[in-house]
Amino acid sequence: MIKSNRHTRILGHAALALLLATVGTAGAQSDTGTPAGSASSRLQANEPDRTQLERRFESVGTLIEKSTAARQIESSGEAAAIEKRKAAKDQYNQAKSAFDAGDLAKASSLLSAASKTMFEAARLAAPESVTAQKVETDYKNKLESVRALLSAQQRIASEKGNKESQESSRQVEALIADAERKASAGQYASGRTILEQAYLLAKASVSSMRSGDTLVRSLNFASKEEEYHYEIDRNETHKMLVKVLLEEKLAGAPMSPRVTEFLTNAGALRGEAEAAASRKDFEAGIKLLEQSTSELVKAIRSAGIYIPG
Repeated sequence: MIKSNRHTRILGHAALALLLATVGTAGAQSDTGTPAGSASSRLQANEPDRTQLERRFESVGTLIEKSTAARQIESSGEAAAIEKRKAAKDQYNQAKSAFDAGDLAKASSLLSAASKTMFEAARLAAPESVTAQKVETDYKNKLESVRALLSAQQRIASEKGNKESQESSRQVEALIADAERKASAGQYASGRTILEQAYLLAKASVSSMRSGDTLVRSLNFASKEEEYHYEIDRNETHKMLVKVLLEEKLAGAPMSPRVTEFLTNAGALRGEAEAAASRKDFEAGIKLLEQSTSELVKAIRSAGIYIPG
């Protein structure tokens, strides 16, 4: 986790470098493309602001000498990264000399070059292990989220005696087991993709148990509009399930006319729901969204994938 945070900070400084580079380049040339350091360009274009340049010197100096990226470059032992940083320092010193000589345009251009060079150095210093660690961390975070949602789904199913959702729970558990096997082999990216399917399936199961049920419909919506947006979220969840479950199962093969019909109906009902909402008729929108989601459930089931609904 520490390595992942370090990588994020490096990219943050890299983004700063690009921003500084963009600002610097804008001030380094006139609109006609004449070099900013020439006398004619100073007459044709606004010279870089001295106060702004002073602030940029401070920012770029920190980037080169004291930033997380600088420390990463030092500790990496990567010769190419160290050499790039040295070049950035040289460009920075040249910029200071130009600034002291009153050539603000040249100073701005050299500052841009220094920040770009430092960005390149940071990229060279970022080890592959940092990226690998982030992928692993993302996998573990997703696994925790899926398990928490599965626990909630199982608790609600137990409270309601919902046998259909018990089957859904088994599917989610099977997906988690599959993801864990991938992770054990070091295939964290593949494992995370599987976990995304498990998450959506568990979420759809929970929302299906809540839909139209007086026990849990005591979600106490503040208004029909709020309930409408809840149903929009349910509908979006099922649309995502169509994408990650149904399309993967078909593996590029054309959908059956039956599945296509369900999906067409779902899309049409969603459009009618949105039209009703635009007229502030949220009650009608809610009913239409429930029908749309039901059609999506039918599409998924007709393709041989069980889902409660």
